[in-house]
Amino acid sequence: MEEKSRKDHRALLNPGEENELEVFGYETQNLRRVLCLLISVLTCGVLLLVFYWKPQWRVWATCIPCPLQEADTILLRTTDEFQRYMRKKVICLDLSTLKFPISKNPEEPLLADSHSIINQAVLKPELKLRYIQVQKIRYVWDNVEKRFQKVGRLVCGPNAIEVEIQPIWKLLVKQVLNPFYVFQAFTLTLWLSQGYIEYATAIIILSVISIVLTVYDLRQQSVKLHKLVEDHNKVQVTISVKGQGLQELESRLLVPGDILILSGKSSLPCDAVLIDGSCVVNEGMLTGESIPVTKTPLPHTENTTSWKSHSLEDYRKHVLFCGTEVIQVKPTGQGPVRAVVLQTGYNTAKGDLVRSILYPRPLNFKLYSDAFKFIVCLAFLGVMGFFYALGVYMYHGVSPRDTVTMALLLLTVTVPPVLPAALTTGIVYAQKRLKRKNIFCISPQRINMCGQINLVCFDKTGTLTEDGLDLWGTVPAADSCFQEVHSFSSGKALPWSPLCAAMASCHSLILLNGTIQGDPLDLKMFEGTFWIMEDCNVDHCKFGISASNIIIKPGPKASQSPVEAITIVRQFPFSSSLQRMSVVAQLAGEDHFHVYMKGAPEMLARFCSSETVPKNFAQELRNYTVQGFRVIALAHKALKMGKFSEVESLTREKVESELTFLGLLIMENRLKKETKPVLKELSEARIRTVMITGDNLQTAITVARNSKMIPQGSQVILVEANEPEESVPASVTWQLVENQEREPGKNENYINIGNSSVPDGERGSCYHFAMSGKSYQVIFQHFNSLLPKILVNGTIFARMSPGQKSSLIEEFQKLNYYVGMCGDGANDCGALKMAHAGISLSEQEASVASPFTSKTANIECVPHLIKEGRAALVSSFGVFKYLTMYGIIQFIGTSLLYWQLQLFGNYQYLMQDVAITLMVCLTMSSTHAYPKLAPYRPAGQLLSPPLLLSVLLNTCFTCIVQVCAFLYVKQQPWYCEVHRYSECFLDNHSNFSTNESLERNWTESATLIPGSVLSFESTTLWPITTINCITAAFIFSKGKPFRKPIYTNYIFSFLLVSALGLTVFILFSDFQDIYSGMEFIPTKTSWRVSVLVAAFTHFCVAFFAEDAILQNRKLWLWIKKELGIYSKSSYRNWQKKLAEDPTWPPTNRTDYSGDGKNGFYINQGYESSEQIPREKLELGGQTTEQHFWTRL
Repeated sequence: MEEKSRKDHRALLNPGEENELEVFGYETQNLRRVLCLLISVLTCGVLLLVFYWKPQWRVWATCIPCPLQEADTILLRTTDEFQRYMRKKVICLDLSTLKFPISKNPEEPLLADSHSIINQAVLKPELKLRYIQVQKIRYVWDNVEKRFQKVGRLVCGPNAIEVEIQPIWKLLVKQVLNPFYVFQAFTLTLWLSQGYIEYATAIIILSVISIVLTVYDLRQQSVKLHKLVEDHNKVQVTISVKGQGLQELESRLLVPGDILILSGKSSLPCDAVLIDGSCVVNEGMLTGESIPVTKTPLPHTENTTSWKSHSLEDYRKHVLFCGTEVIQVKPTGQGPVRAVVLQTGYNTAKGDLVRSILYPRPLNFKLYSDAFKFIVCLAFLGVMGFFYALGVYMYHGVSPRDTVTMALLLLTVTVPPVLPAALTTGIVYAQKRLKRKNIFCISPQRINMCGQINLVCFDKTGTLTEDGLDLWGTVPAADSCFQEVHSFSSGKALPWSPLCAAMASCHSLILLNGTIQGDPLDLKMFEGTFWIMEDCNVDHCKFGISASNIIIKPGPKASQSPVEAITIVRQFPFSSSLQRMSVVAQLAGEDHFHVYMKGAPEMLARFCSSETVPKNFAQELRNYTVQGFRVIALAHKALKMGKFSEVESLTREKVESELTFLGLLIMENRLKKETKPVLKELSEARIRTVMITGDNLQTAITVARNSKMIPQGSQVILVEANEPEESVPASVTWQLVENQEREPGKNENYINIGNSSVPDGERGSCYHFAMSGKSYQVIFQHFNSLLPKILVNGTIFARMSPGQKSSLIEEFQKLNYYVGMCGDGANDCGALKMAHAGISLSEQEASVASPFTSKTANIECVPHLIKEGRAALVSSFGVFKYLTMYGIIQFIGTSLLYWQLQLFGNYQYLMQDVAITLMVCLTMSSTHAYPKLAPYRPAGQLLSPPLLLSVLLNTCFTCIVQVCAFLYVKQQPWYCEVHRYSECFLDNHSNFSTNESLERNWTESATLIPGSVLSFESTTLWPITTINCITAAFIFSKGKPFRKPIYTNYIFSFLLVSALGLTVFILFSDFQDIYSGMEFIPTKTSWRVSVLVAAFTHFCVAFFAEDAILQNRKLWLWIKKELGIYSKSSYRNWQKKLAEDPTWPPTNRTDYSGDGKNGFYINQGYESSEQIPREKLELGGQTTEQHFWTRL
């Protein structure tokens, strides 16, 4: 019973999706609420503040667990590693107030669709419905399934994407209630109460500026987002109402199921599926590409399966997405273009995009979690100091009020209030430097993450290669043989043939305001025919064909043609997943129709009659693809029908069958001039590069070789996997690709599938796997245990669909790679968002598709971003280490003075806090990135041995120096405890100064109060702690290999030198005003020299320890090697295992899937009567460990 109750108490929301949440049901208890309210009053609101930071504590304190069906409060928890909590109230919707009649009979369904969630969610006869709203989406309680479900229609709310402009007061409150600012407010209040006004005022000003700038930035973002979606909510639309004809209404009143009438140019206010007619839309808002996209109506089919399932990935070609612009509508016959509303409001594509901006995925970066742990440790040190101060002051019988005040002062010393501003500064500097290089960022926190990137994925076309394609030639096919090549460079027009007709008509180009627009590849192909495009007119269009159809006519430069015009009657648009497109066209003067098709040669050949495909098709295709040419195949067939209505009812499957192979179109795709140098730079920096493309596999291999992504002499292993068939399990074949030259003296690479294997001496990182999207999918499903082995050396992934690109990025991340992705197309959007650092090559300043956008359309932005990321990361570490040491230095010095009930003076603190620390933190991070990428990454963790040891050793050094100085000054013959023996001190003060004027003036103005600042200890410790702070700032501002040398940061260097000069000046000056202002006591010159020598000695020791030991990479690698410490990264472990495996990589063999449950595979490619030992079958079994070290 208890187990059932526990099960009813918990459920999953959006299971399996990126925004998956755990849901827990709670019932509010009034008595608990009253008690919490009482405690909040007694603690002056502290409890409410804690509940604000920890919403789960509020739920646990005021509610008791109960089944979700009875809950009035819901606690939600993310299922990712962050485990964030949210609290939501259950809202009850009373449907009895609705205008349309609803039956209260429990037997009668509310809606005609008996399977509708609404029928299962509404309680009868009360007619009430329970729901929660999470991140703008409503989820209703399903009484049958016993879980919350996402629905539309009755509870979807208005069709509006409403982004509230956050009031300034609310943004201010959110910022001020940040835990660190609350602690800062407490610290500053304490300091002000003790008269430490100057530094407290400086921090208040800095914090106010920081908060104001943050609030201003958030407000601007809120206003921009509001303006972006505001117009969406004010669109007038026309809908078709059954029995009432056409009606105009506001778009916010649309609900799923309404029939939308599209009449011309407009912005879509919802997601809708086309059912009649076709249209051309601009999806630039969603994809970043402004190329017009043709949408076709949902095919009329008797299939009873879901339309989306039936259309597979091609369903997007029928869907008009919210926020996209309709450029052109093409009615079918006499009826208007109609679409059925699918989703409204935040359930739409645009709504989902806005939600992703409002609720971004949190970043999982060790720096931020480690920083929090570090601050907790510093706070714990402060707590220890608090109790130490309590003990000392209570022992000396100081009043309780003063005791608590002094103890709280020591508590606040360890956590510097300037920390948030200091950590943000480095990112701000990096962002500005990136902007100067035309790289724009919408997620600044990711800049630090870029410093850890060790794998970069590139799209091919438009990224590694030129965006535009040049026509090279055509290879016509006739009588199952390839004919003579027609070269476009000859200047001769393409002769008339079905191949020419296919090139002129099989595209998705449109005529907009007299200009031909569309995909660059289509445009280049069409221009090669010298035909022209016109809108349909009476002269050329048959009765029954819409006037919106486009006709193609021979241009003045076109070859002689027996056909006056071609009318494109129907299109089946190109799809990345289908890798093909086709059109139905009519030649002028003919009474029947023709089908023309173009696409990936391997794909298109499947739809052609086998007797029309040349026998040497594969060899001919390989001959061109291995040279890096982009190859497109074309096909044709005549339809035996003459009526337009018959064409409209045709399915894509029927159109794309039994075609005649026409030939190949060869296009050149040259490498961009920046590609080779950038890939070389990344390779020298030990950063892996991977190609993920939708193009042909052989073309991708050639481009990878030509660009040196695959170095000369490296082997390429082709991985080809096949789905299981009736009696044959899924298989994966490994074939070695040989690199050969066609003719001596010609620099043309040809690929041959050979029977050789990788030489034993060359096993290691000299081989690269290449595979297609189809093979990747099969391996992902049937050989999942093989996937990591392939990925650690996988370099080329061709014919990848958008979904497969995202999946591949995710799999790389699972191997603990920090992945960058650089692409320019709509197909890359998912991968760009999935990567740790997605870089979109776009003309726009900020693309919603990726965190980074480069206005320079080449891959030079990648090393720039990594360099700046590394510099920002090292700066963040340096600032953090400095502030940690600064807090510890002050903590040690103050603790020593507390021992005799003393402390540093306000101006002594002010000199360290403002003149050094504040200035250092604002300028330390402005050092530019080093121009050359180092062959290793900076440390990615604060809690790493070198960093912890650095803090520990520097703490020991400063502690030794301060304690020795504190004790040694007491041994001096002229020392006395000033506050106890003031008369003795005043009688003997003449021994301390060489300046008689200072002696006289100082004697007259000295006022000695018990417990005051004046003491020999504070006079001795202050210059030591101040120079210690300068030392820490210098040694933690490391330059090469990730940043330029420290002297190139002129402001920072000037400030350090100035601070040091000022400290030495104060130490040796004999001016009464300085001594009285700084609250010092004059000492002998010899003692001052001793203090300076001690500080200089500390600097030398600290600098040597940091530079020669802690920052000595070779030393740490040797220590790791001797201790047998290896990287814990998954990909490192796989590299080590595979390097020790004599059977890897496999070549020229076929493996078949074995027990799918265990993920094992058995190689049945070799016949052997011997039984395979069980331990050999177990993946990840025990192996002899040998040393395998690769540099980070």
